[in-house]
Amino acid sequence: MTCRVLGVRRQGYYEWRSGVKSARTMENELLLKHIEKINSDSRGTYGWPRVHAELTLGLGMTVNHKRVARLMRQAGIQGLYRRRRRGCTARDPHAEPYADLVDRDFVVDGPDELWCTDITEHPTGEGKVYCAAVLDTYSRRIVGWSIDDNMRTTLVIDALGMAITRRNPEPHSAILHSDTARNSRRGPSGNGCAMPGSSPRWARSGTATTTR
Repeated sequence: MTCRVLGVRRQGYYEWRSGVKSARTMENELLLKHIEKINSDSRGTYGWPRVHAELTLGLGMTVNHKRVARLMRQAGIQGLYRRRRRGCTARDPHAEPYADLVDRDFVVDGPDELWCTDITEHPTGEGKVYCAAVLDTYSRRIVGWSIDDNMRTTLVIDALGMAITRRNPEPHSAILHSDTARNSRRGPSGNGCAMPGSSPRWARSGTATTTR
């Protein structure tokens, strides 16, 4: 009756009363020690998916992810989840939208016909750094890049300027494509990223935005 009221198994009750731990209980205690060490080594940042990966891939243990999640929940161990509260870019409502010259067609016949650019964020021990890169879609090589501790317009301009200096594309021959959050109306020459003597095709793919 006691087991039925408390919602426990008879076997578990008699094991508790005898003071002898079951094999399952000892396995859970050993597994919890591994979990606590992994969580401590990660400075409390790993949740159950990464802890499970460390157990299975790093230590070679065979354990179900639900079991790991349950033990962590019972022990009050949880990872650190960071969510971005707001975006880091803001569109300029008065900017004239650029026409999309690419239309999702990234197949080109030669180098320096179509470049793509984007920004990635990298956390470091001294804070976040941002890397802007320019990729040539023909060779799949990074032809220009720039790293800074902010996402201001100069970050992309420096990367684009490096690509122009290294590759020196022919006038009227190159298109720079980026998503709507990365495109800017400024450039190394100050007139819409256009090189001297080039046509307005330069950097006309996407929507004009401003960065904070």
